[in-house]
Amino acid sequence: MVIHTANFVISNTDVKKCPPPNRPEYAFIGRSNVGKSSLINMITNHKNLAKTSGRPGKTQLINHFLINENWFLVDLPGYGYAKIPKSQREKFEKFISEYILTRQNLMNVFVLIDSRHAPQQIDLEFMEWLGENGVPFSLVFTKLDKLRPLEKKKFLPAYEKEMLKIWEVMPPVFVTSSTSGEGKDELLGYIEEINSSF
Repeated sequence: MVIHTANFVISNTDVKKCPPPNRPEYAFIGRSNVGKSSLINMITNHKNLAKTSGRPGKTQLINHFLINENWFLVDLPGYGYAKIPKSQREKFEKFISEYILTRQNLMNVFVLIDSRHAPQQIDLEFMEWLGENGVPFSLVFTKLDKLRPLEKKKFLPAYEKEMLKIWEVMPPVFVTSSTSGEGKDELLGYIEEINSSF
């Protein structure tokens, strides 16, 4: 898939105000500072489509972008910045969970993971929540370029080992670098494949 156009549509906190659900939609989410904005800009060929910031928690709205006049890319707030009691099931804002559970054209949630870190409980719990609610999701490892060669070989098997304690099989996995562009074609190809069945 080649991205020809990527246009901002709307930002809001109300699912009812999202664009009509007449196109396939893909949400990107992860802990704050995981490199989400950089990844979105990389795969869409736009340097400033998603606002990047050194300050965690910058994204605070549901941001819709129309790609190739054909599908929606949705930039969601991070779920690891706000301090929410661990006892609570919802570890992210109410409107985010409402969006994920009710948006009928949501085809896949891309859960972004920083490849430099060991599996984090908040990520594992979020993916478990998605699974319990039957929400299709994929894993997108970011910042591959920041790993040393030996670390590149070890991080994914280590993560899979932790995931398979809970899951029978791994979800689709993409390994990316916003600096080198690695993983871009695979990720867009996956979206294109799903779009063909919408």
